[in-house]
Amino acid sequence: MTGTTSRTDGPERGRTLLPERLVSGYKAFLGGRFTREKDRFRHLGEAGQKPRIMLIGCCDSRVSPEVIFDAEPGELFIVRNIANLVPPYAPNNDLHGTSAALEFGVMGLGVEYIVVMGHEGCGGVRAFVRGEANAGHAPLSPGDFIGKWISLISTAAARIEPAGAPPDDYIERLALASIVQGLANLRTFPWIAERERQGKLVLHGAYFGISTGTLLALDGVSGRFEPIATAREHRICQASS
Repeated sequence: MTGTTSRTDGPERGRTLLPERLVSGYKAFLGGRFTREKDRFRHLGEAGQKPRIMLIGCCDSRVSPEVIFDAEPGELFIVRNIANLVPPYAPNNDLHGTSAALEFGVMGLGVEYIVVMGHEGCGGVRAFVRGEANAGHAPLSPGDFIGKWISLISTAAARIEPAGAPPDDYIERLALASIVQGLANLRTFPWIAERERQGKLVLHGAYFGISTGTLLALDGVSGRFEPIATAREHRICQASS
């Protein structure tokens, strides 16, 4: 397809390598940020990573944690999956990608914070509410992976009002409830619970509003999600842009 791939310049000229958008982006990075921060990248390459914060987010392409939090390379250890879900501790013979990342982040890297971040308009939560995975709506399939994975939302769904005909407000409330459940599931991992008890690890919940840029964080005392920036701060930022 024209304009979508990069090609080699040598004897095999014309062979597809990468999408053109990635090639142009990489060249911009190479001549821009990499050049300006060469020492940082050299240090990261030689010293390895030592992030203090681990973030579990959604695969949704609109929700980039590095962009939202203006993070530098090496600052965040990020795990992204469908609907930012955390499975409960289950050391069996299944393949556990998110659990493996948690083990590495906590036991290997010694992160001090874990943030479970959901977002507005999550397709995984919407699919669960509408039963799309079980109905076999493309591209979801009950027989492969997505349907089973998003069934993790059922525990959170059992704690809030029934959906009925699924309105958007119920989907968003379920997204918030799923974050809370994700934090509960984190505490089923013994080495997470122990580090939290010792004050070596702090767990947080967050929710990002894509259309407004609003970031909410879970208040562990009240159980409510509260805005990180005030309405006035939002107005000032928007006025200056």
